[in-house]
Amino acid sequence: MNFSELGLSKLIQKSLIDLNFLKPTPIQLKAIPYILKSDEDLISLAQTGTGKTAAFGLPIIHKINIKNKNTQSLILCPTRELCLQITKDLKSFSKYVKGLQVTSIYGGADIRKQIRELKLGSQIVVGTPGRVLDLLNKKKLELKDIKILVLDEADEMLNMGFKEDIDLILEDTSESKQILLFSATMPKEVLKISKNYMKKPKKIEVDSKNEGAKDIEHNYYLVSNVRDKYQALRRICDINPNIYGIVFCRTRRESKDISSKLLQDGYNADTLNGDLSQSQRDHVMGRFRNNQIQLLIATDVAARGLDVNDLSHVINYNLPDDNQTYIHRSGRTGRAGKKGISIIIGSTRDKRKINSLEKTINREIINKEIPKGKDICEVQLMSLIEKIVDSEVNTDIEKFIPTIMEKVSHLNREDLLKQIVSLEFSRFLSFYNNTKDLSPENNRSKNNKERAEKGYSRFFINLGKKHNLKPQNLIGIINDYTRNKDISIGKIDIMKGFSFFEVPSEHEKEILSSLGKFKWNNFNCGAELSKPREEDRESRKKIKKTDKKFKAKKRKSRKFRSSFWSS
Repeated sequence: MNFSELGLSKLIQKSLIDLNFLKPTPIQLKAIPYILKSDEDLISLAQTGTGKTAAFGLPIIHKINIKNKNTQSLILCPTRELCLQITKDLKSFSKYVKGLQVTSIYGGADIRKQIRELKLGSQIVVGTPGRVLDLLNKKKLELKDIKILVLDEADEMLNMGFKEDIDLILEDTSESKQILLFSATMPKEVLKISKNYMKKPKKIEVDSKNEGAKDIEHNYYLVSNVRDKYQALRRICDINPNIYGIVFCRTRRESKDISSKLLQDGYNADTLNGDLSQSQRDHVMGRFRNNQIQLLIATDVAARGLDVNDLSHVINYNLPDDNQTYIHRSGRTGRAGKKGISIIIGSTRDKRKINSLEKTINREIINKEIPKGKDICEVQLMSLIEKIVDSEVNTDIEKFIPTIMEKVSHLNREDLLKQIVSLEFSRFLSFYNNTKDLSPENNRSKNNKERAEKGYSRFFINLGKKHNLKPQNLIGIINDYTRNKDISIGKIDIMKGFSFFEVPSEHEKEILSSLGKFKWNNFNCGAELSKPREEDRESRKKIKKTDKKFKAKKRKSRKFRSSFWSS
């Protein structure tokens, strides 16, 4: 089935042909006919990159009354970037529909300009909850007559703390409206919205994986030491000279640190995190979209709603806490029929989590060996030669040729080529000359498995599975009690009645002072430095000996009492 069979107007179809939209995605195939024919509510569960904007945008444009300049549809989304992207897409879909106005309203921009645009009349408004509510309170936006309200990426909006804003906006709209809720997941908060505001909604669900998943190759690289992760990142970038991707980090501090290191080492990179102002964020994103930046170093929060075409790689510098976040991350590449690669950089401690991810995405995540120096040099050399061969000759250079030929007359063709290549290639040759292998050692001793990674301290805590402790709970405890969300938490082992966790050794005193004694779920808890197993065994032996002596004394005491009473 193609778009011409879905019942959309000829003008919309014409714009889709221009955009080379030929075949609808599964979510579009299910949602478009339903929205066109029905005024009933709809819940659609689909990941980013599955074509959601067209799924709700095309039928909305079709149903808009052009002669009526009042706002007839409101689309709520979590971020400014997504707001602008949706607006851009809707304008592309409706370029032949004369008289249709689409206005985007979001925080961080001149509100007076947005008010002026609304005054001129806008049938479709795309906005973030905060700015929409602000304009409602100022009575500059009227929603009483809207026919269709879209909640796009509802789960993300709630994660970002917009629940109260959404409630207030929904209460200010007509009861007769149609609500279209699009979400990647269906947590309790989203379910509450559907129950409170939607009337017997139809539920549409497509494959939980991104539609482009078949075009994504999933790889992972393991380092023998977590401190080698940055060097592994460098090697992955160097073995892919034309890389254009996003590197995901856990914290703002980490994103800044990696971005700074990459810049110092000569890479074309920049940071996207919550510390940036709106104008700084716009500047970075503008450069990234225009391919002026090869690598964008971002946190999950900062990257919400980010939609960039033609990404070749998504690199997980740290694995996210939940598998759905990984799906979101990887789904940013491998779109529109193009191949993409999702990469995990981890240590041996991450292997269990990678196995869990494989089950979630129903795909193999291939174990790759960290590129060796000689392999990188070969790839980079061939890339340089290709650039030289494919480069356009500037005609202005012709006048300098006689002088150049005179200067290099003592060199033969081969020597000249060596000189040119050496000049351009010396950085890689000098850096990767005799570099070490970063891959995990195969003959690692058993004892090493129980010890903390180099540079990390291993802690014992008297909480475990029987206390309903999960990794995310433990991370939350560490963040809350230390009041430091930038602590990089390493390996976590949760046992039945106790657990172990690792943090960089520089935070050792901080953990001991903050988590020495505390309460969790009315349970007295405490963390202490974990002893190596050998020490544990010795202490256990001592405990056993003491216990045996105690039991022997107890038996002797019982015998004495029994003989006394029998006499």
